[in-house]
Amino acid sequence: MRDWLKHNRIGVLYGGQSAEREISLKSGHAVLNALRGIGADAVGIDAGPDVAFQLKKNRITFAYITLHGPLGEDGTMQGLLEVMGIPYCGCGVLASALAMDKIATKRMLDSQKLPTPRWQTVVRGEVVPKLFCPSAKNKVVIKPASQGSAIGISIVDKKKDLLPAFAAAFRFDSRVLVERYIAGTEITVGVLGDQLLPVVEIVPRGTFYDYASKYQPGQSTHLIPPRLSQPAIRRAQKLALAVFRLLGCRAMARIDMIVDAHGRSWVLEVNTLPGMTETSLYPEAARAAGISFSDLVLKVIECSR
Repeated sequence: MRDWLKHNRIGVLYGGQSAEREISLKSGHAVLNALRGIGADAVGIDAGPDVAFQLKKNRITFAYITLHGPLGEDGTMQGLLEVMGIPYCGCGVLASALAMDKIATKRMLDSQKLPTPRWQTVVRGEVVPKLFCPSAKNKVVIKPASQGSAIGISIVDKKKDLLPAFAAAFRFDSRVLVERYIAGTEITVGVLGDQLLPVVEIVPRGTFYDYASKYQPGQSTHLIPPRLSQPAIRRAQKLALAVFRLLGCRAMARIDMIVDAHGRSWVLEVNTLPGMTETSLYPEAARAAGISFSDLVLKVIECSR
Protein backbone atom coordinates (compact mmCIF):
# COMPACT_ATOMS: atom_id res chain seq x y z
CA MET A 1 0.00 0.00 0.00
CA ARG A 2 2.77 2.44 0.88
CA ASP A 3 4.45 1.68 -2.45
CA TRP A 4 1.15 2.38 -4.25
CA LEU A 5 0.98 5.78 -2.53
CA LYS A 6 4.38 6.75 -3.94
CA HIS A 7 3.19 6.26 -7.51
CA ASN A 8 -0.23 7.93 -7.35
CA ARG A 9 -1.62 11.41 -6.92
CA ILE A 10 -4.81 11.35 -4.87
CA GLY A 11 -7.46 13.98 -5.44
CA VAL A 12 -9.64 14.49 -2.37
CA LEU A 13 -12.99 15.69 -3.69
CA TYR A 14 -14.91 17.83 -1.22
CA GLY A 15 -17.34 20.74 -0.99
CA GLY A 16 -19.59 20.28 -3.96
CA GLN A 17 -22.94 21.92 -4.61
CA SER A 18 -25.34 20.16 -2.26
CA ALA A 19 -26.94 21.37 0.97
CA GLU A 20 -24.29 19.31 2.79
CA ARG A 21 -21.38 21.34 1.38
CA GLU A 22 -20.22 22.60 4.78
CA ILE A 23 -19.93 19.09 6.21
CA SER A 24 -18.24 17.81 3.06
CA LEU A 25 -15.55 20.47 3.41
CA LYS A 26 -14.83 19.30 6.95
CA SER A 27 -14.73 15.63 5.92
CA GLY A 28 -12.49 16.43 2.97
CA HIS A 29 -9.97 18.45 4.90
CA ALA A 30 -9.75 15.73 7.57
CA VAL A 31 -9.00 13.09 4.91
CA LEU A 32 -6.59 15.39 3.08
CA ASN A 33 -4.64 16.12 6.27
CA ALA A 34 -4.51 12.40 7.10
CA LEU A 35 -3.13 11.52 3.66
CA ARG A 36 -0.54 14.27 3.74
CA GLY A 37 0.38 13.21 7.27
CA ILE A 38 1.47 9.80 6.00
CA GLY A 39 3.38 11.28 3.08
CA ALA A 40 0.86 10.75 0.30
CA ASP A 41 0.79 13.04 -2.73
CA ALA A 42 -2.71 14.40 -2.12
CA VAL A 43 -4.50 17.42 -3.59
CA GLY A 44 -7.75 18.95 -2.38
CA ILE A 45 -10.32 19.70 -5.09
CA ASP A 46 -13.55 21.60 -4.49
CA ALA A 47 -15.95 19.66 -6.71
CA GLY A 48 -17.70 22.49 -8.55
CA PRO A 49 -18.79 22.70 -12.20
CA ASP A 50 -15.14 22.64 -13.30
CA VAL A 51 -14.27 19.44 -11.43
CA ALA A 52 -13.34 17.53 -14.61
CA PHE A 53 -10.91 20.29 -15.57
CA GLN A 54 -9.42 20.30 -12.06
CA LEU A 55 -8.94 16.53 -12.11
CA LYS A 56 -7.05 16.77 -15.41
CA LYS A 57 -5.08 19.86 -14.42
CA ASN A 58 -3.88 18.22 -11.20
CA ARG A 59 -3.09 14.91 -12.94
CA ILE A 60 -5.17 12.93 -10.46
CA THR A 61 -4.78 9.15 -10.68
CA PHE A 62 -7.13 8.21 -7.80
CA ALA A 63 -10.10 10.12 -6.35
CA TYR A 64 -11.00 10.01 -2.68
CA ILE A 65 -14.60 11.21 -2.59
CA THR A 66 -15.77 12.98 0.56
CA LEU A 67 -18.82 14.58 -1.00
CA HIS A 68 -22.22 14.27 0.68
CA GLY A 69 -25.66 14.53 -0.88
CA PRO A 70 -26.69 15.07 -4.53
CA LEU A 71 -24.00 15.54 -7.21
CA GLY A 72 -21.52 13.64 -5.12
CA GLU A 73 -22.98 10.73 -3.22
CA ASP A 74 -25.68 9.81 -5.71
CA GLY A 75 -23.64 8.22 -8.48
CA THR A 76 -23.14 11.35 -10.58
CA MET A 77 -19.53 11.99 -9.51
CA GLN A 78 -18.83 8.28 -9.66
CA GLY A 79 -20.13 8.25 -13.25
CA LEU A 80 -17.91 11.18 -14.21
CA LEU A 81 -14.86 9.44 -12.78
CA GLU A 82 -15.76 6.23 -14.65
CA VAL A 83 -15.91 8.16 -17.93
CA MET A 84 -12.58 9.84 -17.17
CA GLY A 85 -10.97 6.52 -16.28
CA ILE A 86 -10.04 7.61 -12.75
CA PRO A 87 -10.47 4.97 -10.04
CA TYR A 88 -12.14 6.17 -6.86
CA CYS A 89 -12.99 5.13 -3.32
CA GLY A 90 -16.27 3.70 -2.15
CA CYS A 91 -19.36 2.46 -3.93
CA GLY A 92 -19.90 2.42 -7.66
CA VAL A 93 -22.49 4.27 -9.72
CA LEU A 94 -25.48 1.98 -9.16
CA ALA A 95 -25.01 1.35 -5.45
CA SER A 96 -24.45 5.07 -4.83
CA ALA A 97 -27.60 6.00 -6.75
CA LEU A 98 -29.74 3.36 -5.04
CA ALA A 99 -28.61 4.28 -1.53
CA MET A 100 -28.99 8.03 -2.06
CA ASP A 101 -32.57 7.60 -3.26
CA LYS A 102 -34.43 6.57 -0.10
CA ILE A 103 -37.43 5.42 -2.14
CA ALA A 104 -35.28 3.14 -4.31
CA THR A 105 -33.62 1.79 -1.17
CA LYS A 106 -37.03 1.06 0.36
CA ARG A 107 -38.10 -0.84 -2.75
CA MET A 108 -34.94 -2.91 -2.68
CA LEU A 109 -35.40 -3.72 1.00
CA ASP A 110 -39.04 -4.68 0.47
CA SER A 111 -38.10 -6.90 -2.47
CA GLN A 112 -36.00 -9.07 -0.14
CA LYS A 113 -38.35 -8.71 2.84
CA LEU A 114 -35.70 -6.95 4.91
CA PRO A 115 -37.27 -5.01 7.81
CA THR A 116 -37.86 -1.32 7.20
CA PRO A 117 -40.69 0.93 8.49
CA ARG A 118 -43.85 1.07 6.37
CA TRP A 119 -43.68 3.90 3.91
CA GLN A 120 -45.38 5.87 1.20
CA THR A 121 -44.13 8.19 -1.52
CA VAL A 122 -45.72 11.62 -1.92
CA VAL A 123 -45.02 13.69 -5.02
CA ARG A 124 -45.41 17.46 -4.86
CA GLY A 125 -49.09 18.29 -5.42
CA GLU A 126 -50.45 14.92 -4.29
CA VAL A 127 -52.83 14.38 -1.39
CA VAL A 128 -51.28 12.81 1.72
CA PRO A 129 -52.47 9.18 2.09
CA LYS A 130 -54.89 8.60 4.98
CA LEU A 131 -52.74 5.67 6.06
CA PHE A 132 -50.28 8.16 7.50
CA CYS A 133 -52.65 10.51 9.30
CA PRO A 134 -50.48 11.44 12.33
CA SER A 135 -51.43 11.32 15.98
CA ALA A 136 -49.64 11.11 19.32
CA LYS A 137 -49.75 7.30 19.04
CA ASN A 138 -49.09 7.21 15.33
CA LYS A 139 -46.22 9.52 14.49
CA VAL A 140 -44.84 9.80 10.97
CA VAL A 141 -41.44 10.82 9.65
CA ILE A 142 -41.37 13.05 6.60
CA LYS A 143 -38.12 13.35 4.66
CA PRO A 144 -36.87 14.33 1.19
CA ALA A 145 -36.20 11.33 -1.01
CA SER A 146 -32.62 12.27 -1.86
CA GLN A 147 -30.92 14.15 0.96
CA GLY A 148 -28.65 13.22 3.82
CA SER A 149 -27.60 14.67 7.19
CA ALA A 150 -31.26 14.75 8.33
CA ILE A 151 -31.83 17.80 6.10
CA GLY A 152 -35.53 18.56 5.60
CA ILE A 153 -36.70 15.83 8.01
CA SER A 154 -39.62 16.27 10.41
CA ILE A 155 -41.33 13.98 12.93
CA VAL A 156 -45.04 14.76 12.98
CA ASP A 157 -47.64 13.81 15.59
CA LYS A 158 -50.32 16.39 14.79
CA LYS A 159 -52.38 16.90 11.63
CA LYS A 160 -51.78 20.65 11.67
CA ASP A 161 -48.01 20.10 11.39
CA LEU A 162 -48.23 18.06 8.19
CA LEU A 163 -48.19 20.95 5.71
CA PRO A 164 -45.17 22.72 7.26
CA ALA A 165 -43.33 19.38 7.35
CA PHE A 166 -44.06 18.69 3.69
CA ALA A 167 -43.07 22.25 2.77
CA ALA A 168 -39.73 21.75 4.53
CA ALA A 169 -39.10 18.46 2.71
CA PHE A 170 -40.20 19.75 -0.69
CA ARG A 171 -37.59 22.49 -0.48
CA PHE A 172 -35.02 19.81 -1.25
CA ASP A 173 -36.83 17.30 -3.46
CA SER A 174 -39.98 16.93 -5.55
CA ARG A 175 -40.54 13.50 -3.99
CA VAL A 176 -40.99 12.94 -0.28
CA LEU A 177 -40.90 9.78 1.78
CA VAL A 178 -43.51 9.39 4.50
CA GLU A 179 -42.55 6.72 6.98
CA ARG A 180 -44.01 5.14 10.09
CA TYR A 181 -42.16 6.35 13.16
CA ILE A 182 -40.76 3.51 15.24
CA ALA A 183 -39.75 4.25 18.81
CA GLY A 184 -36.60 2.58 20.01
CA THR A 185 -32.84 2.73 20.17
CA GLU A 186 -31.16 4.46 17.26
CA ILE A 187 -28.02 2.69 16.08
CA THR A 188 -25.67 2.70 13.13
CA VAL A 189 -23.55 -0.13 11.76
CA GLY A 190 -20.46 0.59 9.68
CA VAL A 191 -19.08 -1.78 7.09
CA LEU A 192 -15.43 -1.50 6.00
CA GLY A 193 -14.59 -3.86 3.16
CA ASP A 194 -15.65 -7.24 4.52
CA GLN A 195 -15.34 -6.08 8.14
CA LEU A 196 -18.24 -5.11 10.37
CA LEU A 197 -17.38 -2.20 12.65
CA PRO A 198 -18.69 -2.00 16.23
CA VAL A 199 -22.34 -0.96 16.54
CA VAL A 200 -22.83 2.60 17.76
CA GLU A 201 -25.87 3.78 19.73
CA ILE A 202 -26.88 7.38 19.09
CA VAL A 203 -28.46 9.39 21.90
CA PRO A 204 -29.40 12.88 20.67
CA ARG A 205 -30.03 15.71 23.11
CA GLY A 206 -33.07 16.80 21.12
CA THR A 207 -36.11 14.96 19.80
CA PHE A 208 -34.17 13.04 17.16
CA TYR A 209 -30.77 12.86 15.49
CA ASP A 210 -31.09 16.04 13.43
CA TYR A 211 -28.47 18.17 11.65
CA ALA A 212 -27.33 19.91 14.86
CA SER A 213 -27.12 16.60 16.73
CA LYS A 214 -24.94 15.17 13.98
CA TYR A 215 -22.42 17.95 13.65
CA GLN A 216 -22.36 20.17 16.73
CA PRO A 217 -20.13 18.81 19.51
CA GLY A 218 -22.11 17.96 22.63
CA GLN A 219 -25.46 17.67 20.86
CA SER A 220 -25.46 13.87 20.92
CA THR A 221 -23.84 11.01 22.80
CA HIS A 222 -22.45 7.95 21.05
CA LEU A 223 -22.30 4.70 23.01
CA ILE A 224 -20.05 1.78 22.08
CA PRO A 225 -21.22 -0.87 22.76
CA PRO A 226 -24.91 0.06 22.55
CA ARG A 227 -27.33 -0.65 25.38
CA LEU A 228 -28.69 -3.71 23.64
CA SER A 229 -28.50 -7.44 24.19
CA GLN A 230 -25.75 -9.33 22.38
CA PRO A 231 -28.31 -11.21 20.23
CA ALA A 232 -29.86 -7.88 19.17
CA ILE A 233 -26.42 -6.49 18.28
CA ARG A 234 -25.56 -9.57 16.23
CA ARG A 235 -28.90 -9.39 14.39
CA ALA A 236 -28.29 -5.72 13.56
CA GLN A 237 -24.83 -6.49 12.19
CA LYS A 238 -26.14 -9.40 10.12
CA LEU A 239 -28.87 -7.15 8.71
CA ALA A 240 -26.36 -4.38 7.92
CA LEU A 241 -24.20 -6.79 5.94
CA ALA A 242 -27.26 -8.10 4.06
CA VAL A 243 -28.22 -4.52 3.10
CA PHE A 244 -24.63 -3.72 2.08
CA ARG A 245 -24.58 -6.72 -0.26
CA LEU A 246 -28.12 -6.18 -1.54
CA LEU A 247 -27.31 -2.69 -2.82
CA GLY A 248 -23.97 -3.81 -4.23
CA CYS A 249 -21.91 -1.57 -1.96
CA ARG A 250 -18.11 -1.59 -2.01
CA ALA A 251 -15.40 -0.64 0.49
CA MET A 252 -17.51 1.36 2.93
CA ALA A 253 -21.03 2.21 4.02
CA ARG A 254 -22.95 3.02 7.17
CA ILE A 255 -26.41 1.58 7.74
CA ASP A 256 -28.71 3.48 10.11
CA MET A 257 -31.38 1.56 12.04
CA ILE A 258 -33.89 1.69 14.87
CA VAL A 259 -34.09 -1.22 17.31
CA ASP A 260 -37.57 -1.53 18.78
CA ALA A 261 -38.58 -2.72 22.26
CA HIS A 262 -38.60 -6.33 21.03
CA GLY A 263 -34.99 -6.15 19.85
CA ARG A 264 -35.90 -6.09 16.18
CA SER A 265 -33.82 -3.84 13.89
CA TRP A 266 -35.48 -1.68 11.23
CA VAL A 267 -33.39 -0.20 8.41
CA LEU A 268 -33.80 3.55 7.98
CA GLU A 269 -31.20 4.45 5.35
CA VAL A 270 -27.79 3.67 3.88
CA ASN A 271 -24.89 6.13 3.71
CA THR A 272 -22.32 5.20 1.06
CA LEU A 273 -20.00 8.13 1.85
CA PRO A 274 -20.17 8.42 5.65
CA GLY A 275 -19.05 11.66 7.27
CA MET A 276 -15.38 11.88 8.22
CA THR A 277 -15.52 14.86 10.60
CA GLU A 278 -14.39 14.98 14.23
CA THR A 279 -17.94 14.14 15.37
CA SER A 280 -18.70 11.55 12.68
CA LEU A 281 -19.93 8.09 13.55
CA TYR A 282 -17.97 6.05 11.02
CA PRO A 283 -14.44 6.99 12.16
CA GLU A 284 -15.60 6.72 15.77
CA ALA A 285 -16.71 3.13 15.19
CA ALA A 286 -13.38 2.43 13.48
CA ARG A 287 -11.48 3.80 16.48
CA ALA A 288 -13.44 1.45 18.72
CA ALA A 289 -12.17 -1.39 16.52
CA GLY A 290 -8.58 -0.18 16.98
CA ILE A 291 -8.36 1.52 13.57
CA SER A 292 -6.83 5.02 13.61
CA PHE A 293 -8.19 7.72 11.30
CA SER A 294 -5.17 7.50 8.98
CA ASP A 295 -5.43 3.71 8.84
CA LEU A 296 -9.14 4.00 8.12
CA VAL A 297 -8.45 6.27 5.15
CA LEU A 298 -5.84 3.84 3.83
CA LYS A 299 -8.13 0.85 4.37
CA VAL A 300 -10.92 2.54 2.39
CA ILE A 301 -8.49 3.10 -0.49
CA GLU A 302 -7.22 -0.47 -0.28
CA CYS A 303 -10.75 -1.92 -0.31
CA SER A 304 -11.66 0.25 -3.31
CA ARG A 305 -8.77 -0.73 -5.58
